[in-house]
Amino acid sequence: MPVEFLGIAATGDGSETNPRTTAVFDRDYTLRLARAHEDNGWDRVLFAYGAGSPDPAPAAAYVASRLDRLQILLAHRPNVSYPTFAAKTFATLDQISNGRLTVHFITGGNDHEQQREGDFLTKDQRYDRTREYIRVVKRVWTSQEPFDHEGEYYRFRDFVSDVLPAQQPRPGVSFGGSSPAAYAAGGAEADVYCLWGEPLDRTAEQIAAVRAAARAAGRTDVPRIQVAFRPIIAPTEELAWEKAHRTVDAINARTVNGDQLVRRRNQPLSDGTHRPENTGSQRLLEIAAGGERYDRALWTPTAAATGGAGNSNALVGTPETVAQALLDYYDLGVDILSARGYDLLDDAIDFGRYVIPLVREEVAKRDAEKAARSERDRRQLTAFQA
Repeated sequence: MPVEFLGIAATGDGSETNPRTTAVFDRDYTLRLARAHEDNGWDRVLFAYGAGSPDPAPAAAYVASRLDRLQILLAHRPNVSYPTFAAKTFATLDQISNGRLTVHFITGGNDHEQQREGDFLTKDQRYDRTREYIRVVKRVWTSQEPFDHEGEYYRFRDFVSDVLPAQQPRPGVSFGGSSPAAYAAGGAEADVYCLWGEPLDRTAEQIAAVRAAARAAGRTDVPRIQVAFRPIIAPTEELAWEKAHRTVDAINARTVNGDQLVRRRNQPLSDGTHRPENTGSQRLLEIAAGGERYDRALWTPTAAATGGAGNSNALVGTPETVAQALLDYYDLGVDILSARGYDLLDDAIDFGRYVIPLVREEVAKRDAEKAARSERDRRQLTAFQA
């Protein structure tokens, strides 16, 4: 089974540890970071979405028009546009990129963040809307005749798009979440199901839940699984752990100093607390409360320091240690590995140079051994039947 690597696209150089030194949308940095991924063995990059952030779709089009191989994962929130309009945008971007687009649909796990752009639906309503939205988008991508739609959230008549995707029958659909509602929606509609990095046993449970949801939806296939981490690597284990502790210290320092980006990511609830609303972040904080280190290299203080904000659990160690840790997830059935460092550019280069080749080499070796075993079994069966 092939393995793929997903990095992060960004329009500026800021992170949880480093204040931004570029413009909010810096064309040179955006292209430089994307090219660093393309030149160092990555398969695709995520153009993330945030209220108030630069629009990821034109940023993705800008990069796609200048690079030849790097694939695009475009994040999109259904509340920000009508599905017929979004489907045309995606199809146009797929044409610009010559068929390199996958769309990641975000339901939204934080009421405050959703309300920043006028979305006042409940979480359950948002999941229902996302399922309807994805179905409409898929139909727009694949229909060459006008059609009507009468749904709970969308209604239109006689629509057909003049622009169709370059990919046939359509671009891929990516989805994420850790609640039963998320498993049900993504299990039914997603080609790729995205998880945040958790201990191996809990990741295995989530994979089983996604596959069960796909079967319950009547699918004969199952989504591919993607898992995301924050790698912290260095030439020796000692140096990697020193770097890890410096990383957490930097995150905490920015939080204490009231950094604007940190404040907006961690808006308090009505009772003044900062408890995350989404199940995924709650799970990360629960895991962090249970211990700092899990399995081969998983480290939770980075998640605790950010309040479980998104992809935040680290893998710490030498490139060899981190590669073996990623292979542990591959053995569970994960075939898309998402990684993002804290120094976006330099970490993307280092991970691409020192970790990705180790993982690819071992996956190729395992696939070859598996093929050889299958061929031996086939020959033995043929001999027995003869």
